Amino acid sequence: MSTELELRPCAADDAVAVVPLIHDSGPVAFRAVFSQQHHGQSLEFLHTSFREGSGQFGFRNHLLAERDGRTLAVVAVWDARLNGTFTASALRHITGFYGMRAVPVLWRGLRMERIVRPAVPGVAYIGHFAVHPDVRGGGIGRAILGHLLARAREDGYTRAALDVADSNPRARALYEASGFRVLATRRSALPERWGERVADHHYMECALS
Repeated sequence: MSTELELRPCAADDAVAVVPLIHDSGPVAFRAVFSQQHHGQSLEFLHTSFREGSGQFGFRNHLLAERDGRTLAVVAVWDARLNGTFTASALRHITGFYGMRAVPVLWRGLRMERIVRPAVPGVAYIGHFAVHPDVRGGGIGRAILGHLLARAREDGYTRAALDVADSNPRARALYEASGFRVLATRRSALPERWGERVADHHYMECALS
């Protein structure tokens, strides 16, 4: 990575800059699951979960890429050992945030897991990866991916994985250029919400040997 680009762990105070990028990594899917009462509720839920810190959406699970103090990208990396913890945290966050309206959110979350499934054992899973729109196409995404794959290799992983929406061919091209290949395409059966439909998703893996 460029010496000018710093990749560091997120903190709760990064929420204002980071949470919109996390949401931008899959906005239709986030709204389909978490916008229960109004269109922007998914972003509100992510802000609350990020600042709380734990779980898949918490700040402790994310890395921030910045240059000269400006947030340029966000990404998360985890493996199957956290699946149970993530499920417990999601249940707690959703019931705490939505109260009596939590049941349909939980139902949609389970339906979403048929499309984007939990990490499989022994694989470094990359998620919530988004580069700021102002700097896309400038090589930042590829540099971050290269760094993450090198780190995963050093940590003993032999494979890395991610999911990408069929509606995002630009991201898929970036992943393919970094060595990822599509292993499965999972069809979306989620009903249309807010005038949007969750796209089919491609599960991709990269060999790290």
